[in-house]
Amino acid sequence: MSQFYNISGNKIVPAQSDNSTINIYINPTNEEKAALIETYGIDEHTLNSAIDPDELSRIEFEDNHVAIIVKKPQTYSSESGYQFNVASTGIFLFEEKIIIISDSEIPVLTDKRFMKVQSVKSFLMLTLGYCIYHFVDHLKIMRQISDELENKINASMENKYLLFMFSLSKGLVYYLNAISSNGILLHKMKNNQKIMFNENEQELLEDILIDNSQCYRLAEIYSNIVSSMMDARASVVSNNINILMKTLNVVTIAIMVPTFVVSAFSMNVKIPISEHSYAFWIILGLAAISVGVFLSFWRLKKW
Repeated sequence: MSQFYNISGNKIVPAQSDNSTINIYINPTNEEKAALIETYGIDEHTLNSAIDPDELSRIEFEDNHVAIIVKKPQTYSSESGYQFNVASTGIFLFEEKIIIISDSEIPVLTDKRFMKVQSVKSFLMLTLGYCIYHFVDHLKIMRQISDELENKINASMENKYLLFMFSLSKGLVYYLNAISSNGILLHKMKNNQKIMFNENEQELLEDILIDNSQCYRLAEIYSNIVSSMMDARASVVSNNINILMKTLNVVTIAIMVPTFVVSAFSMNVKIPISEHSYAFWIILGLAAISVGVFLSFWRLKKW
């Protein structure tokens, strides 16, 4: 799917493909890739790397454009369970045009971050910022999921919630690596003089660098918390199982004691009270007393 926009009055407006300055391709087809390679001279390998989730963030300077690959969170769906992954977005900056290759939509018309755009370079900065803010939004979701899983683990004896927590921890590691890769990219852009940014764009880049650093620190804190608490949460599941086994043992022994009393009086042997008119109730009372003695002994020992 392709989307075309122009910058008019510091705002982004829809446009036709022949006169657009912002071209966004979402999961481009082979025909669209071939047209981009032929029309704009984009390197085929770089174009394919733009949507490769395993590609690291980087910047390359070509003859007529700058190729940038930045990491962002992969669109989360319920089918993913609790696994969070990262994706790549390719940005190709020309003198008067910018082309973006992504695996998901970028809400340039609805997101408030894109409300003030002065040039294609400022749009580049805002797109980089959007990728970083997207990480922050996902980290908030991951924190909520972690708290929810923790409550379920405290009351559960199943391993599935613990496995969900492992998936969450793995996702945080992926995020840390992606955010760190983005930080290296941003520093390269800041220190490189081949892209001539004006003062406002430089300030935007500085703000994005700060936001990326804070995002990395936040992901690092969440990752450390989840990792450090993993053993404790595994112990909670094990302890819940031990409590269940203890309860089952109490019930089993409590049933065995009166069974033993009743069995003793049901033997085919003459017993002094066997001919008593209240023999049934006497035996029943002895069984109840045996249960009471057992439970008192159990509580006395604090087992």
